[in-house]
Amino acid sequence: MNKEDAGARLKSLRLKKKETLAEVGRAVGVTAQSVQAYESGKKTPSDSVKIKLAEHFNRTVQFIFFDN
Repeated sequence: MNKEDAGARLKSLRLKKKETLAEVGRAVGVTAQSVQAYESGKKTPSDSVKIKLAEHFNRTVQFIFFDN
């Protein structure tokens, strides 16, 4: 899966939880700007942040970042 598709999946999960970029960022220890960059495909989160995002959204890292 490319960065843009993974970002779209991440954004979809955030919107389903009705959370802001800042809320997700606080939950996983990054800035709202970083979350926005992940969602737009401009940045890829580190492995540790991927794990925190997966835990936050109750999904697997595989589902968010690798499955098509």
